[in-house]
Amino acid sequence: MIVSTIGQGLLWSLLAIGIFMTYRILNFPDMTTEGTFPLGGAVCVTAITNGIHPVLATLLGVLAGMCAGFVTGVLYTKGKIPVILAGILVMSGLNSVILYVMKSPNKGLGHQYPKIQDFFTKMNLPDYFDIVLLGALFVVLTIVLLLFFFNTDLGQAYIATGDNETMARSLGIKTDRMKILGLTLSNGVIALSGALISQNDGYADVSKGVGVIVIGLAAIIIGEVLFGELTFAERLIAIVVGSIIYQLIVFLIIFAGFDTTYLKIISSAILAVCLMIPQLKQALHLKTGFEKEEAGQ
Repeated sequence: MIVSTIGQGLLWSLLAIGIFMTYRILNFPDMTTEGTFPLGGAVCVTAITNGIHPVLATLLGVLAGMCAGFVTGVLYTKGKIPVILAGILVMSGLNSVILYVMKSPNKGLGHQYPKIQDFFTKMNLPDYFDIVLLGALFVVLTIVLLLFFFNTDLGQAYIATGDNETMARSLGIKTDRMKILGLTLSNGVIALSGALISQNDGYADVSKGVGVIVIGLAAIIIGEVLFGELTFAERLIAIVVGSIIYQLIVFLIIFAGFDTTYLKIISSAILAVCLMIPQLKQALHLKTGFEKEEAGQ
């Protein structure tokens, strides 16, 4: 079960990386997340049940998420709707889109249909190692592509927009375009997570996105609290580690016998505690390893 939990942590880390692209880089939370996550799963599962190859079905889920993020970006930048409200509007609208795609509130993916992790079955791996391998493959691929993107002029303009929008404009950067780009890409990554997790779970559900932003934020905060100051590449890896740790915490809670009915409030409590750790350290005059090194210098 621990191996399975690690695999789940890798798949969920893609969600956290997608949230990181707006929450940490552009400095605003994107509520579209709770709509694009189940949208990616709904489009993917529906495509597979209609005979489309799992890889192509997964890409269709990613494309659907990118379209939703693009709509949020346009509403925010061109419609001048506050970003949180724009995300909520799109999230609410996606509920109907998902129902239209699946023709029902949920859709199962029976054993007769292929899944993307089936490509690893011929390797005779131990139980659940196929999910770990699948998650690791997509996490590495996503991080490599993002690092390549953020090292381009376009990626640097995107980062500059989040760092200081006024300065970015003075340098001739089209900041509205960067925000649209960021929302589009981040929601594509989030939809990828939704597509992979739905295949792993064997079903897609219209309510699957409820509370997922808390899971993603918890992974980001856990990684930041544990590792402190990091390079950009290290921060992405820290998010993956944070996601695995979060899933292990949830596993231990379930293993301890807690009622899973209250898992959402437990998840919120974990995030609240993680968010308060920096303040608790400051109140207790504790220093991180990085701070101690700085003080020694």
